[in-house]
Parts: sequence; structure tokens; C-alpha cells
Amino acid sequence: MQKFKILWADDEIDLLKPHILFLEQKGYDIDTVNSGLDAVEKVEGTNYDVIFLDEMMPGMTGLEALQQIKVLKPQIPVVMITKSEEEHIMDDAIGAKIADYLIKPINPNQILLSMKRILQNKQLVSEKTNLSYQQDFRNISMAYNDAIDHNEWTDIYKKLTYWELEIDETENKSMQEVLETQKVEANANFTKFIKENYLDWLNDPHMEKPVLSHQVMKEMVFPHVKQGKPLFFVVIDNLRLDQWEILEPILSEYFVVQSDDTYFSILPTTTAYSRNALFSGMMPLDMAKFHPDLWEGEDTDEGKNNNEDAFLKINLKKNRLNIKSSYHKILQVNQGKAVLENFPNLLKNDLNVLVYNFVDMMSHARTDMKMIRELAPNESAYRSLTYSWFLHSSLFELFKKIQEAGAEVIVTTDHGTKRVNKPYKIIGDRNVTTNLRYKQGKNLNFESGKVFEINKPDEGKLPKFNISTGYVFAVEDYFFAYPNNYNYYVNYYRDTFQHGGVSLEEMIVPIIHMLPK
Repeated sequence: MQKFKILWADDEIDLLKPHILFLEQKGYDIDTVNSGLDAVEKVEGTNYDVIFLDEMMPGMTGLEALQQIKVLKPQIPVVMITKSEEEHIMDDAIGAKIADYLIKPINPNQILLSMKRILQNKQLVSEKTNLSYQQDFRNISMAYNDAIDHNEWTDIYKKLTYWELEIDETENKSMQEVLETQKVEANANFTKFIKENYLDWLNDPHMEKPVLSHQVMKEMVFPHVKQGKPLFFVVIDNLRLDQWEILEPILSEYFVVQSDDTYFSILPTTTAYSRNALFSGMMPLDMAKFHPDLWEGEDTDEGKNNNEDAFLKINLKKNRLNIKSSYHKILQVNQGKAVLENFPNLLKNDLNVLVYNFVDMMSHARTDMKMIRELAPNESAYRSLTYSWFLHSSLFELFKKIQEAGAEVIVTTDHGTKRVNKPYKIIGDRNVTTNLRYKQGKNLNFESGKVFEINKPDEGKLPKFNISTGYVFAVEDYFFAYPNNYNYYVNYYRDTFQHGGVSLEEMIVPIIHMLPK
């Protein structure tokens, strides 16, 4: 065990000899002083791992010594020990960023527990996390190797996400490689599951299936709309479950989670398809068939999501919701500020739909900009960028306003994203779509196997633009690459975050209903 060096300041230090001997037997190195002034002098010349500071010392009090110690070496954790239970003393000590607060009389085990909590917390938590994951590893593997349904797949993905975040908090992340291997195996099995079931979900009305993109508003949003009571529906484009999980603790200070659910994004898992389906309540085939004036196909250069507001109105009318609603898409900082300034007017609506595009823009920027890729070289750093953006975003300010107004909010996304690493060669004509995770076109040439093919677009409820149109989706962590300039293309896109294909991360989507505290 590492030998930690401790300073203990108490005007009755001689009476604490048994405590000090107990800690020395446990391997701690203890310096003792009997005044606040001596404690400050010791700190000036010696580096300590933790300081125990009696509050009621003659001359310089513990609180006064604490202030000087924090100026000298603010990083050293200080434990305040006092006979007094007066609230203002506790407030002053906590305000000065103490590490712990103990009230006399104290026993040796209290001191030891405080030491472990401060000095060995990360190590002990890491050991427990690694042991717990090892115990759960077999359960997860058995689950995804069995014939399972969509609910069990959701549970598996939630478990893998939970362990990913837990292991990320450990000191040396020793189990991360094992977890990554398990995620690869899980995604391979999930691909088989989607190949076997996806088209049946769309074509068999009697089959038990998950909520899909086009059903979300009808089944998970509209039931919470009440006239005269504003509901906010916030769509954060391209947000994965792990990213939501790191944002939820921030919002838990303001909201109570009423339901923490998921739905499955349709294919392709791209904004053009899944988000239009989300707002319209229709699959892409029906949007293209019944609303050709609103649907922008792959053969046009127009923005594919310019008509979400119109699709939303169609969906409201179809569900006979004669309500006041608004729609806002936030792509830039000034648009976010405008929403905040307009907030009092939003409260007059029954439903306010807001789309925030930052996370999607961040994933594209990470592909195109070397600096962003260096800032977010891995999944953990990518989550950290999301966390930092949210803390300083107009969206967080909006959530605070929603809570203050006593309004409800539903948060979701349209699809997730997958970090891709393995190229997959594909050949097509110049009209084939450019997306790295799916291709739509005619005469597509590729090696069959590690893809999901929909040769009859009608079965996938997808539009076709000529008689031989087909769709092919990358699975697991593959991405499509053309033979031309193959090496350049592969090196440029390997280790980037992409969406459009089949993976747990892209298809299983969080949707959370929150009530204000």
C-alpha cells in the first residue's frame, strides 16, 4: 500500500495518541502539531496527503488555519474536527471546500473511514467495479447468445452502457478492453437479430415489436399533451444513450424522471429518414408517396429536413390534436438565444418542439477537423465534449426555464452514432448515396455477408427511385469505402463517428419524460 503522509493539528493532541498509533499500525505516516499556526508552518514546508484540523484551538482557530492552508496548497484535502454542531461553523467549513467533517468524540474507525474515503476512494471503487463487471460479464454474454426479443436487447445495451461509464471512472481502466470485446460480440449478435426481425416488424401487424421512429409521437409524446399546460419535446440530434446518461445527473437537480424509456430508430438511421419519420408519424415510403412536395429524395440537393414543421402539423392533424404548437430548430448560438428570449410566448402553447443539432455537428466536425479529433480521441473524450457543451449551452438554460415554469419535458433523439473502424468495399454508379453507413442505388456491387440488405425497398417502407433500387446497410463497426483512392478514404474515415447503419448505438434510442421539481 502507498504510504500516505498525514498532518493532525489539535490542541489536545496528546489525548489522541491511541488514534495516531492505530493509524500508524495501518501504515499511515503521521505528523502532529497542537496549534493552527504550527499547522500552517508545517504545510509551508511539507507536502501532505491529508490534514486533520481541530476547529476549537486557542490562538488561530481551525477555520482561520483552514483559510491560510487553502491559499498555500489548495489541493490538499482537509478534514475538520469539532465539538461544536453549530450550523454556521459547518457552513463556513463546507464553504471553504473541506473534504470531510467529523464531530467529537471520534473513534479510530471513523478516522480510518474518512482516510479511505479521501485517499483510497478511487482505488477501492475501481477494484469493486472491476470485480462486479467480471461477475456480470457471463450473464451479459449468455443473454445476447440466447434467442431474445427487443426488450432484452434494450436491457443488454443499457447494461453495456452502464459498465462502460463505470469502467471509465476507474483508475487504470483495466477492464476496458474486455468490455470493448464484449460490445463487439453483442453488436454481431444484434445484427443477426435485426436481419431476422426488422422487416417483419414493418410488415406483420400481429408481431410483438418495439416502438419505432414513426410511432414515437403518437405513443410516447401525444398522450402527455394537455391543453393549457405546455409540454416541451426536445430532440437532441445524434445523441447516444451513453451521452444522455452523463447529462441526466445535471438535469436531476431540476427534474424528476417520470419514465426512462427507449425506442428503435428506423433504417437508415440518419436524420433524413429517422427524424422525418419521428415528426411525420410516417415511414419514408409513405412520406414520399403521399407528400412528394415535402419529401426530399436522395436524388435532390435540397436539405432533407427542411419540412419537419409541416410534417409535424400533418401528424397533429392525423391524430386529431387541435392544439397550439411551435417548432424551432437550433443550429446556431443566436437561434438558441432567440428561443430563450421568446420563452414566455412558448408557455402559451400546448406543445413546443425544439431540435438541437450541436451533437450531430460535433460528430461531423470530429471527422473533418484534426483538432476536434485530437480533443476527442476516444469514446470517453467524446462524451466529455458533449457534457462540456451542454453545461454552457442555451439548451441547459432552456431546461432551467422549463423547470421554473413548472412545465413537463420529453427528451429524445432521432438516432445514435457508431465509431467505425473496419472498411467494407462497395461499388456503385455516381448516383449512389455518399453516406458511409448505408448505400441506396442501383447495381450495387459488394461482397455479401457483413451487411444488411433490403433488396425490395417496399418491404423496408423505403422509397425507390428506379426499378432496381436497393438499400444496403453497414453493420457493427464497418463503413463503406470505394475502391478508388481506397487507402486515403479508409485512413480519413477510420475511427470517426458515423450513422445510418445497424448497431446498438445507432438504433436503440433514449426517450425520457421529466417532471419539474
